[in-house]
Amino acid sequence: MRRRELLLGAAAGLAMPAIGLRAEPAWPSQPLRLVVPFPPGAANDTLGRAIADQLSPRLGQPVVVENRAGAGGAVGAENVARSAPDGYTLLLGHIGTLAVNPAIYPNLPYDVLKDFAPVAMIAKVPNVLVVHPKLPFQDVRSFVDHVRAHPNQLRYCSAGNGSAGHIVMLAFLNALGLEMEHVPYRGLGPALNDLVAGRVDVTLGGAPTVMPLVRQDLLRALAVSSAGRVASLPELPTVAETLSPGFDVVPWYGIAAPAATPPAIILRLNEEVNASLNSPAVKQRLEQEGAVPAPMTPEQFASLIHSELDRWAKLIQVAGVTAN
Repeated sequence: MRRRELLLGAAAGLAMPAIGLRAEPAWPSQPLRLVVPFPPGAANDTLGRAIADQLSPRLGQPVVVENRAGAGGAVGAENVARSAPDGYTLLLGHIGTLAVNPAIYPNLPYDVLKDFAPVAMIAKVPNVLVVHPKLPFQDVRSFVDHVRAHPNQLRYCSAGNGSAGHIVMLAFLNALGLEMEHVPYRGLGPALNDLVAGRVDVTLGGAPTVMPLVRQDLLRALAVSSAGRVASLPELPTVAETLSPGFDVVPWYGIAAPAATPPAIILRLNEEVNASLNSPAVKQRLEQEGAVPAPMTPEQFASLIHSELDRWAKLIQVAGVTAN
């Protein structure tokens, strides 16, 4: 009898932890939210939706793109930073939200290095210098000569202070010693509407967004911002080869999660994003639009963010750019 009681007690002791340590459901067990911190129509929205379309079947859950615009991307970025670190809320970040905003916004509601975990790079997107077709410029050199002779006469538009187009234009103006008036908008869509209508004169916009307008003869493309020509846009010269040797300013886009997201989830997301970027369908879709897939490890992406924070802080200080 004593032996039987001991066996029953041992069995009960083994069973109790199984009740208390109920297994968590496998991740992901519910839809994911990918926050794009700008309105629809910009390059990050295009890239975000392309990746979401691929991630959904790979993860077995819907990946819902949510546009949360405002304050140069800070509104959407803060929303992600304050979300639960469970892998279900992600940020489609870019050069502005993750590298430029800290130097522009003195009271930024998030800390790039403390509040986010880099997940994966998506692409580098050379910007294209485009002008309204009624302007007389047929090449980038004649455009620059005019701006140099008539400072602040032409107006350039962007998706807002700290947006990718704004930052690339700042670098362009600084490299060539030019002055133009900046007209910031709440998103690149409204900015391009006014550029097509002739209310503003020029922008340096992401290739995926501006090239469809160029192909419809609604805008004229003059040059690209990368060091080398873009394979899908071979006819367009670079600023480096025509005016400013060494000029290479290419906005980048990637995914970040709230800090403290479990490393296993970060690695799974990184693997699935990189696999998506290596798929023929995504490669073709991005390259047709002038975007260059740029898969990285989380560590490599983190290193890029660190270096870009330093780079843009110096330029913004020299340019005297503020949030207003």
